[in-house]
Amino acid sequence: MDRRFLTVLGVSLVFALVVSSIFYQMSARAGGGSKKPESDSLVDVVVAAKPLSVGVSVKPDDIKVMKIPAAGFPKGAFGKVEEVIDRPVVSNILLDEPVLDGRLAARGAGMGLAPVIPVGMRAVSVRVNEVVGVAGFVLPFMHVDVLVTGRPPGDATFSMTTTVLQDITVLSAGQTIQPDARGQAINAPVVTLLVTPEQAEVLTLAGTETKIQLVLRNSSDKSITTTTGQKLLSLYKGVKDSPKPVPGDDEARPARRARPRPVETAQSFTPAPPPVAPPPIPDQIVVIRGTQKTVEVVNNPRQNGVGRN
Repeated sequence: MDRRFLTVLGVSLVFALVVSSIFYQMSARAGGGSKKPESDSLVDVVVAAKPLSVGVSVKPDDIKVMKIPAAGFPKGAFGKVEEVIDRPVVSNILLDEPVLDGRLAARGAGMGLAPVIPVGMRAVSVRVNEVVGVAGFVLPFMHVDVLVTGRPPGDATFSMTTTVLQDITVLSAGQTIQPDARGQAINAPVVTLLVTPEQAEVLTLAGTETKIQLVLRNSSDKSITTTTGQKLLSLYKGVKDSPKPVPGDDEARPARRARPRPVETAQSFTPAPPPVAPPPIPDQIVVIRGTQKTVEVVNNPRQNGVGRN
């Protein structure tokens, strides 16, 4: 075999070994710097032992403690069971999900709907039936519009329907504050809505004086539509509304009945006397004597019945 070939081959092998050794050392140093210590500490975290729904109060059997790395501890989670016992749930918690502070109300806030009501809001219940309740499909946490039908004050001729509240959250349907897992309809005679104090007054007045109709809307639709309302007359095309009387004395007071005039007969009829001619104006002469002025009346022969020649 050629000596020159063997020399080149030996030099190449030595060069390859040197380069491989350098890369190996660099890789070892890099891997050792990023390697996490095996003795990474574990911490306790409180998780749900079963699904927890809105309105329930956390009991010892509802939760458990799990070990997780300290770096993966969720923000707002709890490490002790005592910190979550007897606190109401305001948002659904799934199985083995860490219990967060934002999903619980303060201890002593009560149970049922009370912890779910945000500060500054009110819960008002309205009575509905199968039709008013959108055939039973008004479920908790859906959004609805509230329509009222009645006769406006001062216009008792026709009924009118108008929208008084829009994009209102449903808190409960009857005594159910959670939607059915299968999406089944809930036939509830009472629906509880989440409103502001001012809206609570409107809703209470509407429930007392008018008929309420709930209109289901998409929960993601936050638009507020301005409507003018609809009168009963608008349902019948071609029928014109009668003009309203102008308010005045005739409207405030009842119309007086005209008295019947007496019937005139031939016996009771008396002709009116002819008009009397006015007396003639006498002739007058103004006489001025110095600074004195007098008026003298001249006898007119015609007034005395004597004619002139």
